[in-house]
Amino acid sequence: MEIVGEKEADGRVSSSPPSEADAEVEDRERQARELKSGLHPLRNKYVFWYTRRTPGVRSQTSYEDNIKKIVDFSTVEGFWVCYCHLARPSSLPSPTDLHLFKEGIRPLWEDSANCNGGKWIIRFKKAVSGRFWEDLAMALVGDQLDFGDNICGAVLSIRFNEDILSVWNRNASDHQAVMALRDAIKRQLKLPHSYLMEYKAHDASLRDNSSYRNTSLRG
Repeated sequence: MEIVGEKEADGRVSSSPPSEADAEVEDRERQARELKSGLHPLRNKYVFWYTRRTPGVRSQTSYEDNIKKIVDFSTVEGFWVCYCHLARPSSLPSPTDLHLFKEGIRPLWEDSANCNGGKWIIRFKKAVSGRFWEDLAMALVGDQLDFGDNICGAVLSIRFNEDILSVWNRNASDHQAVMALRDAIKRQLKLPHSYLMEYKAHDASLRDNSSYRNTSLRG
């Protein structure tokens, strides 16, 4: 399924990411260039990814092979150009995943930025998931969530009877950061009290080969 134009969906990912210090220098230089050009740079560069799942297939290898990079962006203007050309959640087939992650972090449990982390999970009726996904995407790229350095990205999972939003963080053992992220998500999304949030560490997902079952925290 075509999500954006073919020119943007080249699917290439760097195999040798820069060191943290090099990345910080590169970010500062990038922001300076964008400011000089009259743009509004984001604190981080982001990548949209797309996964078309195969129903009934749970192989992690198969899942990794199906992840496709759509486009990256690093400014407010770039975000809106990308976002406005993405298919709306209501038009995406089930089961699929739309990922929004910081550049250099793949939306995989085993990625070095994710392997010690986990995710907060929220289930939505399909009629409202698109609005909450847009609000979450804007909060993420706008650095509006507490403990932002601990956040890796977010996922919209399109399923048959519901859609699921999840926010991934780096450190599942940092209880303060985990709970602060939960509170920030609730605040930014203006989440009604009737919605339940669940947390699951990625190592637990690896053990039971499940993204959303057997969660460890609720709140």
